[in-house]
Amino acid sequence: MTRIGQSDLDILPLSLGGNVFGWTADRDTSFAVLDAFHAGGGDFIDTADGYSAWVPGNSGGESETLIGEWLASRKPADVVIATKVSTHPDFRGLSASNVRAAAEASLSRLGVEAIDLYYAHFDDPETPLEETVGAFADLVRDGLVRHVAVSNYTAERIREWISLAQSSGAALPVAVQPHYNLVHRTEVESEIVPVAEEFGLSLVPYYALASGFLTGKYRTPDAAGSSPRAGTAAKLATPAGLALIDALEEVGAAHDASIASTALAWLRRQPTVAAPIASASKPEQVADLLASARLELSDDEVARLSAASAAAQS
Repeated sequence: MTRIGQSDLDILPLSLGGNVFGWTADRDTSFAVLDAFHAGGGDFIDTADGYSAWVPGNSGGESETLIGEWLASRKPADVVIATKVSTHPDFRGLSASNVRAAAEASLSRLGVEAIDLYYAHFDDPETPLEETVGAFADLVRDGLVRHVAVSNYTAERIREWISLAQSSGAALPVAVQPHYNLVHRTEVESEIVPVAEEFGLSLVPYYALASGFLTGKYRTPDAAGSSPRAGTAAKLATPAGLALIDALEEVGAAHDASIASTALAWLRRQPTVAAPIASASKPEQVADLLASARLELSDDEVARLSAASAAAQS
């Protein structure tokens, strides 16, 4: 088990991404994925109020609604739910009134009394940061949120948030959610990780499998076919990208582990990372994700993958 930052949230070091629920996974499939994840020891689920408003016919909140229905049906013990505010079509931005209204709407969809981990999804330059920090603090004070976090914030803005929280006695963030994986490292490692180390924050990286490229499924630029998620992945099938996939395959073979499991295990070993986020559109994909949380790579294996990834940065 891993603790998220300086919170009291202890989790298996893997987060199940809820972005596919209501998008590439319908209700029955979403339930099957969640069942498989929980049955395998998974206990950390990540979503956002805006998932999946981009799908024709959706209006936002579909993922939270499905997770809420699953929670009500299964009543699982000790599951940590993370969600985010600022992208729902009805609740855009991070003004105090919007943060409060969006949190209440998320609580209703999820059917929980408190959100375990609540992220500011994207920075809002139109709203004074002091107002946003105060709004999150009020949610914690009122028992609607247990811990606060930030996603897609620059190092400078994370420092500013922490400074404002410290000076006002507001709840400090415990986690940061950046775009981070074997083919997207440089900015996170040079800017975000140092801030996380300084303030005891945990990283919970999204795009941990680079939209599926780090599963080894997309080895040619035309491999995406008609998949709505795979276009970006197939574009990473450069010579350097494919050399990285080969290295992942060879390291994984020594552990009888898949390419995806190995890529996630590497990410889990990076400084300040608590739990990579990975999603599954089918229940049979969950086992590889869970295996990553228990796969222990040697220092030499981590170094080999880091070296292979250096030439494959997107």
